[in-house]
Amino acid sequence: MITVKKEIKERIEWINRGEVPNGYIKHKKLGIIPQKWTYGKFKNFINIKTGQVNPQEEPYCNMVHIGLANIEKFTGRLLYVKTAQEENLISGKYYFESGDVLFGKIRPELSKVYTPKFEGICSSDIYPLSPKNNIKSTFLKYLLLDKRFYKFSVSISARTGLPKVNREDLGSYLALLPPIDEQEIIGSILSTWDNAIELKEKLIVQKKEQKKGLMQNLLTGKVRLSGFNDKWKPVKLGDVLKFKKKEALSNPQDYYLLTVKLHLKGIEATNKKPNVTTKGRPYYLREPGELLIGRQNFHNGGIGIVPKDMVEYIASNAISSVETKKGNLKFYYYYLSNGNFYKRVGHIIGGTGQKEISESSMKKLKLIIPTSIEEQNAITNILSTVDKEIKLLERELEELKQQKKGLTQLLLTGKVRVKS
Repeated sequence: MITVKKEIKERIEWINRGEVPNGYIKHKKLGIIPQKWTYGKFKNFINIKTGQVNPQEEPYCNMVHIGLANIEKFTGRLLYVKTAQEENLISGKYYFESGDVLFGKIRPELSKVYTPKFEGICSSDIYPLSPKNNIKSTFLKYLLLDKRFYKFSVSISARTGLPKVNREDLGSYLALLPPIDEQEIIGSILSTWDNAIELKEKLIVQKKEQKKGLMQNLLTGKVRLSGFNDKWKPVKLGDVLKFKKKEALSNPQDYYLLTVKLHLKGIEATNKKPNVTTKGRPYYLREPGELLIGRQNFHNGGIGIVPKDMVEYIASNAISSVETKKGNLKFYYYYLSNGNFYKRVGHIIGGTGQKEISESSMKKLKLIIPTSIEEQNAITNILSTVDKEIKLLERELEELKQQKKGLTQLLLTGKVRVKS
């Protein structure tokens, strides 16, 4: 959590009320800004490079090539790279140098920006921006990733009816710049937050991989927990689980729908109500704690447990609810969520296009499970603990993102100043 000093907090409150503190001025378009900061059109601070090079010629054929697909949206990160020769490029490209800032001019709503620390060539769908002496490249990157520039670029695209930002429009953007030394500090602060966000994301990926490994070992019996030696037995899904039968709702149009997301991303509430027709599917009320299976997409990980706070939501009969005849329901959730199991269902169904497995076919699916409820509970506890760790990391990640978002707004507007 970020702690804000009393005098800074008071200054922010003043500015938010439209009052001008000492050392600030009121600008017609930029609002209340620091008196010693400069402002002007982008063309006064950057050069938009022109002149394309042939990617088949030396030295460009051996240089790294960056296209829009190489840049992650909204983050300023590079995903992967190959050389021009490896990509067999033919059409003209722009040359860039270390310290330039690459801005994706096509589909500005994706906010694709990158600051390379090396020379290379980039797609003609990207503008290489060369900062002048009055702006630092890292600071420029954050200006281009900022909410105000995002709104500007998207509005330009909407106004022209073309999914791009041209040179003239980019050069006309009204930018606000602190002194160079303050730009460096702001860039360093925001980079630190970006590094923390990236590290947290990597930890989440690692934790999910750990869970995946645990599931593959614990849910197949490859690794047995201490104290459990009984042989696992083959059963049919219908032997241990049953499909809940309820009375269809007579007024489904009065309820909001829930959806089972693909790739094990759980159950999500929507703000949509069903389009009810006389010959359409029936709808059922789903309760918190129910294990739901999207039968059209079970082979793509369409499974989840209804969260505790998701009350009075409905689903059609394309989404089945199951309960246990015997055993631990959450154990079966993990078992059915194992990729080795649910992906196999797609091959069993066969065919192309939408694959909906029937409840009768699901009942025949073969499971090999522990005979004791105690072993099921023990496996479930381990996987539940990992799930809690993942959720904690995801909450921490979201907090970091919100902190960075707030910091960006405060630092780039000058509401909060940093000292060199």
